[in-house]
Amino acid sequence: MTGRLRGAVCGMVAAGFGIAVAELIAAAARPGAGPLVAVGGAVIDATPTPVKEFAVRELGTNDKPVLLSVISLVLLLLAVVTGMLGARWRRAIPVGTGVLGVVGVAAALSRPAAVVWDGIPALAGAVVAGATLWWLLRPRTVAKAAAPEAPVAATKAPVAATGAPVAATEVQVAAPVVPETGFDRRLVLRLGMLAAGAGVAEFGALGITGQRDKALGNSREALELPAAAEPAPPLPGGIAPGFTTANSTFYRVDTALTVPRIDPATWSLRIHGMVDREIELSLADLLRRPLIERDITLNCVSNEVGGPYIGTARWLGVPLAALLREAGVQAGADQIVARSVEGMTIGTPVVTALDGRDTMLAVGMNGEPLPLEHGFPVRMLTPGLYGYAGACKWVTELELTTFDRFDAYWVERGWGAEGTVKTASRIDKPKPFARMAAGPVTVAGVAWAQQRGIGKVEVSVDGGAWSEAELLPTASIDTWVQWRYSWKASAGPHSLAVRATDKTGAVQPEQRATPFPDGATGWHTVTVTVG
Repeated sequence: MTGRLRGAVCGMVAAGFGIAVAELIAAAARPGAGPLVAVGGAVIDATPTPVKEFAVRELGTNDKPVLLSVISLVLLLLAVVTGMLGARWRRAIPVGTGVLGVVGVAAALSRPAAVVWDGIPALAGAVVAGATLWWLLRPRTVAKAAAPEAPVAATKAPVAATGAPVAATEVQVAAPVVPETGFDRRLVLRLGMLAAGAGVAEFGALGITGQRDKALGNSREALELPAAAEPAPPLPGGIAPGFTTANSTFYRVDTALTVPRIDPATWSLRIHGMVDREIELSLADLLRRPLIERDITLNCVSNEVGGPYIGTARWLGVPLAALLREAGVQAGADQIVARSVEGMTIGTPVVTALDGRDTMLAVGMNGEPLPLEHGFPVRMLTPGLYGYAGACKWVTELELTTFDRFDAYWVERGWGAEGTVKTASRIDKPKPFARMAAGPVTVAGVAWAQQRGIGKVEVSVDGGAWSEAELLPTASIDTWVQWRYSWKASAGPHSLAVRATDKTGAVQPEQRATPFPDGATGWHTVTVTVG
């Protein structure tokens, strides 16, 4: 095995062992402090908005595993380089692993909800990786066998002044010490043992996480949600299938690389800031309050025209207005800053919690406790606002302040502060590039303008005149509206477009705009072929 190859292999194995140890420590103490997740979170925070939007658009919910895979690949390459350099210059080992350790510690401590000891897993992993690589790359030396024909060198016996010979001396020549080359069975054995050790550590980390998830899952399943004091009315007749989005298919867009695990028994909510009285509630306290049940459509500001990041669910929760009135919102407070357990901040206008809409602290979704990935045990929900401005998941804190004093996470990155949902519509049937027979074709989809309601939906074929579609019954102005239009399709390629008008008379604009900074605009169009 050449020196470079030996260094590269040893670098990879040492890094893998160090990361496995770090992840084991994190799993046992602070799951969110694992080096991969910590670095990933720091990368997300530092990523420019256009790159984030590209990732959400092209990768959807796969953006997180892709990011972790890229980080792992970069770490692997750096480990290879450190190992190759360390095989020639030993000092490169502590320098390389030290730099990686500093990056990991800094990333862990940069997280909004970090505590001092969050840097321990990354630090321990770097130390273990460095020591392991130093041990693996120790120079191997053996004594080179002396040539058999000249094992000893003798000096010629000198003659003294008296003429008597002086005894000859023998000089033993030491065998030179040289680096050993070739196949090293001991190194292979060490690499195998370390790989096995990394596997055991990773298995241990997964086992700890699995046990925690199982316990949390049991706690969630055991949680009995009280009946709503104000239940939602039954959905009206005539609604088409798919009006309510199943929990399993409801979109998820957030910055959490791992879903926070919150024990409902220890969860609490603190309401503070510009209030007359601070309030702190346990989950049991919250569930003792009157609950409301509402059908509400929630959508992400990152949703492109015609995109999938929107869904409707039946939510159960505590009205936020009553809690704020109990706390006593002080004059001048115009922003609610919701903080999640992992430090995310969402800024919501105070007026949207007090103007009569059903802003709530949701505890249930479609007849069951919130799924873990959708904010269990409690999330905030504000009808009429995009998620980034009114739907903080895993919420643990509500601070009353002003928009002038504090910029929430997304506002700090250039997104609009208000987050009002724009009037929009989408064609769900037929799908883009579909082929169909000539004759009657049902064109169908959804339209939404939460808090305003949809007044009408129109369809245009091949850029022609707009024809009004049929609106199906809906639950409220806080949900989307299903629509359908009967089209007499003729042979050939066609372009179908849709636009909506809300109940204030505002028409969905034609001009296309990207989601940044306050939501996408434009007419959704699909191209189909008939015949």
